[in-house]
Amino acid sequence: MRIWSLHPKYLDQKGLVALWRESLLAKHVLEGRTKGYRNHPQLDRFKSFESPLDAINQYLSEIYKEAARIGYNFDIEKINWDFKESRIAVTLGQINYESAHFLRKLKIRDFKKYTELSNVKTFDTHPLFYLVEGGIENWERINKDKLTN
Repeated sequence: MRIWSLHPKYLDQKGLVALWRESLLAKHVLEGRTKGYRNHPQLDRFKSFESPLDAINQYLSEIYKEAARIGYNFDIEKINWDFKESRIAVTLGQINYESAHFLRKLKIRDFKKYTELSNVKTFDTHPLFYLVEGGIENWERINKDKLTN
């Protein structure tokens, strides 16, 4: 499961569809509707937030908006639009880690999009998140290969 801290505007088609699917799974976990993935570290930042369901619905709403912008027809009914808007901190180290990881995936999957984004210095965050100083988040599963390649 990868719930990007990056703004969904950067994602390629496959990445956006995968993020929608993964985020819906995260919502089901937070609602207690599935037994799998309950302890996945990507969910820790939502679980520790005062209103996890508001946060995940807000997260999904931005994915939905990006999908609609590019002509995709995601199911609007999957989101509870009565969420209370909020903000969650994410560290610059996490954004840098995710950006590098994302660009490696994109280089293989969509080289044209990779070329467009490879000169971005600091990626914007998903609107749910706001940037703070710090290293890679504690909940991140760090792959040493992803730090060096």
